[in-house]
Amino acid sequence: MAGCHLLQPLVFPDPDLCSEQDLYFRLHGPSGASYGARQISFLKGAHLQFDTYFNLFNIGKWYGHCGLRSLGLQLMGRGQVELTVFLTYPDRSWSRLVNEVVTLTPDAPLRFDIPFAAHAPEKGLLFFELRSLTDGMLTWSAWDTQQAPRQMPQLALSVTTFRREAAVAETVRRFRSFAAGSRLRDHLHMIVVDNGRSAGIENDAHVTAVDNENLGGAGGFARGLLAARERGASHCLFMDDDAATPMDAIERTWSFLAYATDPGTAVAGAMISTRHAWALWENGALFDGACRPQFGGTDLRDPGQVFGMEYASTARRPDNFYGGWWYFAFPLEQVRYLPFPFFVRGDDVSFSLAHDFNIVTLPGVVSFQESFTEKDSPLTWYLDLRSHLAHHLSLPSMDVGRRATLRIALWFWARALVPAHYETMAAINLALEDVLRGPKFFAENADMATRRAQIGAMRKTEAWSDMDTPPAEKRRFDPHRRRHRALMKATLNGHLLPFFSRFGNRITLPAEARWHPREVWGAARITYRNEATGKGYTVTHSKRAALRESRKMARLAWRFWQEYDALKARWQAAYPELTSPGFWEDALDMPSSTDRREP
Repeated sequence: MAGCHLLQPLVFPDPDLCSEQDLYFRLHGPSGASYGARQISFLKGAHLQFDTYFNLFNIGKWYGHCGLRSLGLQLMGRGQVELTVFLTYPDRSWSRLVNEVVTLTPDAPLRFDIPFAAHAPEKGLLFFELRSLTDGMLTWSAWDTQQAPRQMPQLALSVTTFRREAAVAETVRRFRSFAAGSRLRDHLHMIVVDNGRSAGIENDAHVTAVDNENLGGAGGFARGLLAARERGASHCLFMDDDAATPMDAIERTWSFLAYATDPGTAVAGAMISTRHAWALWENGALFDGACRPQFGGTDLRDPGQVFGMEYASTARRPDNFYGGWWYFAFPLEQVRYLPFPFFVRGDDVSFSLAHDFNIVTLPGVVSFQESFTEKDSPLTWYLDLRSHLAHHLSLPSMDVGRRATLRIALWFWARALVPAHYETMAAINLALEDVLRGPKFFAENADMATRRAQIGAMRKTEAWSDMDTPPAEKRRFDPHRRRHRALMKATLNGHLLPFFSRFGNRITLPAEARWHPREVWGAARITYRNEATGKGYTVTHSKRAALRESRKMARLAWRFWQEYDALKARWQAAYPELTSPGFWEDALDMPSSTDRREP
């Protein structure tokens, strides 16, 4: 429609990603949806609701972060309906901004001005409902504005892949199909950084493939960021190689960045676990000695929970808020530091903490991923601890002092000791040892080849393998009884009790219950089993292994305490160097920036 700029078109389910229809719309009465045709058909008496995670409009975020003062709703279809547009507030009755009987047309959209400005929606949400008065269908709708964009972002999508040829090929296929028909195709370009040099992606108008040294996600995204700068992009969007996100989210992100009033505005995508495609894993996270996902477990089928999350996430986020790199869009002009060479794990946290981005989350901007819990291993614990410590040592804004920083390592040690994960304890010790080596060790081992092989060789017991039937259980201690639990805590879950391996509980837990301490109190043998895959593993109480790894932790902790001031100074001095373009150009064997600018 002339003079209008689309902000948020209607999103339909994509069965390849998520078919939980209540996340998109809720249909009542004689009605049905065609996902392929992207239309909803209805008979007289049907009720269509769009107060859903993917299709509600957070006017509070658009009003506060983008200065939006003009808003409209466009509808196309066929039939006579009652249209109602609601503006909702926390702890207040709702307002009906539009309530009209209209006749939808298939060839041209009807547009309705939404008079929201007088209501000062600092924390408001908009959605619409249709009640059918005749038979008909809804074929399209979109929220729009008559305000011109403040800028026209050139958005480079940086995807890092390593020997996941099928996954990245499907991502490229989906993006090419989307870009060919997108109104924003001239403002989007995908850069595929191929760390395995095996994907075989061909270049075209919408996609550029770049072969790269395998320095992990950090190296891949650093290369993608540099390539985005070379293309003259204004913004960069980091995405996983399976890019399991609705393509509509890219347009939604672009539109928000086009209207953002703060040049430091970034958009972080939420994450939903593929195990339960209706349950939120996180909607951004905080780092304060540990990574703390926000709004985890929110049932996205429940409008009340979705509304509560959106109200709470409308205000500007604290300085320790960060977004995961499965989906993170940011302005290149604001970047002072490239990723730190963590290989993987922690690079996204460090990147957000080191910059003063105004990070926003938007409904429907999300990626579907496997649960992190099921990916845990001694290697991931090694990577997590060393990055946690590095954040506090290298970033002045995260300095919490000697005692609190050391407490992080001791907490990792305790969490692995209680469930008898001695291989994880060994990896934790190695992480603390490497942090004590200083940032130079990270620079010299950016490919992590030695450590990955070493930790892989450690992993014998804590490795998933086929398990038809879990071993029989036996319980003498009840972890839900306060007295039994107190005894186990006082004895480090039996590690200070003689012969505990003989009389402690033998239990089986689901994979998602790993690292939940309540059930393992009193257990001397723990079997974890993934019902979906039929795989599992069993760990067994061992005083010898616990003593060996605990002694090593004690020695390293004492060293950390003694060397803390000098260690922190080394880390803070090295951070700018190890996140500079020059460092990554050398590490990735690239021509220098000066050389690339020469004719």
